[in-house]
Amino acid sequence: MRRQSRLFALAEHLRGRKTGVTAEALADRFGVSIRTIHRDLDTLREASLPVFAERGRGGGIALDRAYTLPPVNLSAREAAVLVVLGAYAKRLRLLPFEETLEGAIDKVRGALSGSAQRELLDHVSRLEFTGVPAPPVTVEVRRAVEQAWFEQCPLDVTYVSSNFVESTTTVIVARVLLERNATMIYGKCTTTADVRPYRLDKITRAVVRSLRPT
Repeated sequence: MRRQSRLFALAEHLRGRKTGVTAEALADRFGVSIRTIHRDLDTLREASLPVFAERGRGGGIALDRAYTLPPVNLSAREAAVLVVLGAYAKRLRLLPFEETLEGAIDKVRGALSGSAQRELLDHVSRLEFTGVPAPPVTVEVRRAVEQAWFEQCPLDVTYVSSNFVESTTTVIVARVLLERNATMIYGKCTTTADVRPYRLDKITRAVVRSLRPT
């Protein structure tokens, strides 16, 4: 499990417990060292999560029971614009983050009441964006680029240039630019530190390099 995912899972694990848990138990649960667990807990505290240690019977590391995430209060019109824009971006193949986008749209819909969802459907039926679709990109490339971008992992890419020359390099995805009819990935070369653009649809193969476990 990568650190970003582990931090989220750790916070949810603590939220779901009625009693504290030891660092040893957390280390065993997530398959990392006790030292790593303490670093993760410090990161959660820096992110303003009220993690503390309780002493005595039933004690251990815990998350303040009063802590809850703030609710999402979207109006039907706000949700309608987000849903239609999301569908537009997906239809035009602008984003490499297709699965993440679908999950976000589902959550936007789910945050609405029944009456607001009916109003949303009415708004969506009368709102549409059009544009020039970007060239297709394979699912495997999209998923690899998304993972490398969010987790800032090295990405091995095979790229076909405008003069049809194929090359392979390893980059860190520094920036994603959505142009009118193409998506550009700006990759920082891991050996020279040079940053150069890559058209997403010109990447024929992309593989995320695994990071060493902590």
